Amino acid sequence: MDTPLYDRDFHLWTQHQIACLQKEQWAELDVDNLIEELADLGRREQKELGSYLKVLIMHLLKLQYQPERRSKSWEVTIANCRDSIQDCLEDSPSLQRFLKDTEWVAKYYRRARRDAAKETELPTDTFPAVCPYTMPQILDPQFWPGA
Repeated sequence: MDTPLYDRDFHLWTQHQIACLQKEQWAELDVDNLIEELADLGRREQKELGSYLKVLIMHLLKLQYQPERRSKSWEVTIANCRDSIQDCLEDSPSLQRFLKDTEWVAKYYRRARRDAAKETELPTDTFPAVCPYTMPQILDPQFWPGA
């Protein structure tokens, strides 16, 4: 049995799918894998947003609970995460709904809290069980906890 192009050479498969779409060769499209790939794209964007949010919150916690260790590196990381979140939202405004979803935000806060504890070597319960920052504060370039 011949292995499908999708499994042999993903990049070539994408180029073939693009060509089929451009030429309106609907019968040549690999519909099942196209559906799967489009769904994965959406999930990747959501995970990317969550990753930036986690790192941002982790650094805000570190600033608040270890202000004596504040560094330019932390400040740059915070600024870069805020910029990256803004870029995600500009590219895909529908992602904004995740930042309003308290359960979704709580999931990334728990991860940020865990990682902040590891990096600061402070007990996890040093940090609030619930995110102490509002989303407007988190995204505000002028907000610096403990400042």
